Amino acid sequence: MSGRRMTDRGMTETGPGGRGMGGRGRSGGAPKDPSPRRSLALFRAFLREQEDPDACYALLARDAADQVEAYGGPVAGRVVVDVGGGSGHFTEEFRRRGADAFLFEPDVRELAEKPPEGTVVADGYLLPLCDGAADVTFSSNVLEHVADPQTFLSELARVTTPGGLIYVSFTNWFSPWGGHEWAPWHYLGAERARARYRRRTGRPAKHTLGENLFPVHIGTTLRQVRGRADVRIVSARSRYWPFLTETVVKVPGLREFATWNLLLILRRCPE
Repeated sequence: MSGRRMTDRGMTETGPGGRGMGGRGRSGGAPKDPSPRRSLALFRAFLREQEDPDACYALLARDAADQVEAYGGPVAGRVVVDVGGGSGHFTEEFRRRGADAFLFEPDVRELAEKPPEGTVVADGYLLPLCDGAADVTFSSNVLEHVADPQTFLSELARVTTPGGLIYVSFTNWFSPWGGHEWAPWHYLGAERARARYRRRTGRPAKHTLGENLFPVHIGTTLRQVRGRADVRIVSARSRYWPFLTETVVKVPGLREFATWNLLLILRRCPE
């Protein structure tokens, strides 16, 4: 990767849909973002995640790639680094769109049986990449699984070329889905929720608070990101909401419950 030539085509500011601002926007036939149709399709896919994970994550990958292109323009010919992409669906989707995409995953147990070619097992705190290696750095629903989000974000910024795009989404703790497989019972306490999950399913929960799941909050995260000198916020919005995606994030208190999943689109600042 260190020898790869970085592209310098402008990744112009835009928003969902990419209208008039250089982005390709949505892939052909995909529901408008935001829209009730899109949100319903994603919700239905999530409900079937356990029985058909490939269909669920393939749809989510197409949707996320559409969002990246809506804010940053087509990924074709660009270097995309997928940090914590596990199954490889995101990496494969970016490659289908012509990107030089690479998966970096710290947990081999999260990898698919046949991970994307060139997959690297690596810690997101210390990526084996030179500074500015990526045009786009992508991290979907990983931040709530790292103990030190600020160090993780610093590493994403380091490997992104100045002017490049950083896509970060996470499920905040007070979201109805904050407890992951033992949600929404996490509102009554993590240990109680985990115990209930075991009684109901007969198996231990995958996630343990303080070990591989951490209570990340929207207000705290936004303040920390705004205080950074290496990135600036292009958009802070609900990832899945069908309307008012940025408005709900602006309301303290309410946003911790109503946002569900925060999407941060960041731009790497010039050196």
